[in-house]
Amino acid sequence: MLDTAIVGGGLCGLALAAQLARRGRDFELFEARQRWGGRILTIDCKLSGHAIDLGASWFWPDRQPLLTALLSELGLESFAQFDEGAILRLSEADAKPEKIEVAGGVHGGARRIAGGAQKIIEALRRELPQDRLHRDCQITGLRDGEDHVVLTISEGGATRVVEACRVVVALPPRLAEERIAFAPSLDETMRQTMRDAPTWMAAQAKSVTTFENAAWRESGQSGNAFVTHEQAVFDEIFDASDARGAEAALGGFLALGPELREAFGEGLPLLMHSQLEQVFGGPLEGREHFYQDWASDAETCSALDRERGREEARTTANPMLRRPLWGGRLHLGGSETGSRQAGYMEGALEAAQRIARDIVRDTAVEDEPNATPDESVNAASLRRFSAWVERHGQDVFEDYRRRMNASLATQAREQITQRAMLGAAEAFFGQALAKAASLPFDLAGVAVEKGRCALTPLLQQPFSDFLKQYFDDVAAFNSTSCALSNFPDEHRLAKDYQQAIMRDIAAAWAEFSRDLNGLLLGKGKAQSGEAPKQAGGAAA
Repeated sequence: MLDTAIVGGGLCGLALAAQLARRGRDFELFEARQRWGGRILTIDCKLSGHAIDLGASWFWPDRQPLLTALLSELGLESFAQFDEGAILRLSEADAKPEKIEVAGGVHGGARRIAGGAQKIIEALRRELPQDRLHRDCQITGLRDGEDHVVLTISEGGATRVVEACRVVVALPPRLAEERIAFAPSLDETMRQTMRDAPTWMAAQAKSVTTFENAAWRESGQSGNAFVTHEQAVFDEIFDASDARGAEAALGGFLALGPELREAFGEGLPLLMHSQLEQVFGGPLEGREHFYQDWASDAETCSALDRERGREEARTTANPMLRRPLWGGRLHLGGSETGSRQAGYMEGALEAAQRIARDIVRDTAVEDEPNATPDESVNAASLRRFSAWVERHGQDVFEDYRRRMNASLATQAREQITQRAMLGAAEAFFGQALAKAASLPFDLAGVAVEKGRCALTPLLQQPFSDFLKQYFDDVAAFNSTSCALSNFPDEHRLAKDYQQAIMRDIAAAWAEFSRDLNGLLLGKGKAQSGEAPKQAGGAAA
């Protein structure tokens, strides 16, 4: 039986496959398209060879560390998005554009991948065993077999069945909810959560036109422009030239909705070029025109995405999308499930990293009986404690949800987020303290300075990301919860309310840290033959 089936050959699916391959894990990847990359799509200009990104193209090194590290690891180069010169705005259909000031430029330090974003996809694909990669495979059904998952696959007009220990659906959640028949059906709360996650770029279209030279640069313009009047064809235009500016191009996102784009049909390129000339003071002699309407891509845009059009972008996904389902046999992936930078390439990589960690953790033996030959008892105990925190830390948000639901059921109306968050955190800290007490630490020779055991900060370390992630998850969940929409103070947490919650959690953390330190001091005294004193003591 196959160990892991990955559905979706975009950045998340390929990055996950690469991580599993490096660990020697068994997997197969199924992609419905004839190509790899999902919403990463690069096309080469025939006349110049210039790589044209019609999908994802930008990244921001200062806030997207996973993508930045991956580019370095793959040996791929990047260059700064051109952002120098005048920024234009056309606010009336029959007027000339005006120059505007935008603090810090339009793109905020964005960079692009030399040769196009498809270079990432190609590099990841080359790492993988080719016999594990399958294109033109549409997953039509997933059935929980209690100890495995059964996939129904439409491939080349035929239907076949594959069994896997677990399945990762690395697709936009809306698309997965609409296209895949889950048996048993996912509960309505989960299905609604999937429907409430807008697919990044799904209802939009992107255009790039190449030129002999970047005349706008010669005129002191950045290539950045905004069209805000009611007859706009583009709403945003940008310089899409190569790193040196030698291969000139202008790109833009269309203001027209999917139905209007289709209605204009073959006349749409003429409208787009006419608006470029109006904005930049034509005539502009275009060489080649490239266009991608993501709303017409059946493997990107769901019916709900098309119906709702452009929606407010969410860079932090509802944490329910990160819950393993069917007893850990079903995982939802894709950029829209990312705990940060959801919708961006960074979000896809974060989702892949999370799921790879879950798979490795679920198939590993958490509590080995003793230290391995090459590690001490304390090193083994610290490792086991860290694994416990990582595993059970994910349960805290579920505990929070249960407490919230209980409060709503009793019609509680005040400070329900604060009470639920604090209760779940305190319960987790109590369980962590019991776990630490069960581990065979050897305190002989472990330093104690000013009442603080040297092992205490090492046991605190696994919690370093927990509190921030917990807050982010709660905020994202509350803001997307229909049940909380009637509780404005809980639906959108005000700054002072957040600070009050943080003070409560900080107090609970301090108490846990003192108890943890006291536990270690007590163990040390017991092992040395001294009568242990009451638990407590200094802690960081």
